[in-house]
Order: sequence, then structure tokens, then C-alpha cells
Amino acid sequence: MFTKTIRAKTQHEGDVIDLTAEVKSIVKESGIKTGLVHLFVQHSTAALTTIEFEPGVLLDLMRALSVLAPDTAAYAHDTRWGDGNGRSHVKAALVGPSLTIPIENGNLLCGTWQQIVLLELDVNAGRERTIVCTVTGG
Repeated sequence: MFTKTIRAKTQHEGDVIDLTAEVKSIVKESGIKTGLVHLFVQHSTAALTTIEFEPGVLLDLMRALSVLAPDTAAYAHDTRWGDGNGRSHVKAALVGPSLTIPIENGNLLCGTWQQIVLLELDVNAGRERTIVCTVTGG
């Protein structure tokens, strides 16, 4: 097993950061040829997924999340804590904090149009996000 941390700086809600190259590099560094790479973001207002890293589909994803957790809705979290990011927590929970990808012959088995991305969902600007990357196998 091999573990490494990825750090990503975001500027604002809606940032989408392509982590694919960094994850490929970590898999190569691990020396593991067949197995799994597991990613976990250690924050409750950010999420991980795969998507085609293309501006149109990224806008479509953010619009879809805004329909599911609208900016104008009342959130109990906001009432309790006053930080205004109730919708951010909901969006992150819907997408999820983790992702697992198979490895074969030392390569990620992502599809042609699949990139690994971090979604910044917090309304409060600028964060440093920590993603734990664990490679297992042989």
C-alpha cells in the first residue's frame, strides 16, 4: 500500500480542479501495477468525481447541483451556524467525498473522456483542500 497527499488551492465556489495528472504520477510513484487507487477529500464542502473536463459540461454540472440545492433555499445549517454554506454541505454530500479507480499495467483505467476532478462547493472563498490518495495492489 502507498499513500500520498494531494493539496489543491481553490479560489471560489464552482472551481473544478483536474487532478488526473497528479493521480497518474502518484500511481507511477507507487510502483503498483494492478490494483486500485482510492481518493478521499478531507472536507465536507468539497467533492470528488470523474467528468469530461470541458467547460460546457462543467457548467451543466454546477447548474444541476444548483437545482438540487438552490442558492435561495433556507438551510437549517445556516440558521444554526450563520456561515451561509448549508447548500455547500448538501451539494458535497450528493456528489460524495471519495472515488476509487482500477489500475492495470500501472495505468488508471479511466475512460477516454474521464478526468478526476475536485469540486469546490463552499460559498466561502478560497480554501486549501487535502485529498488522501491511497494506492493498493501488487
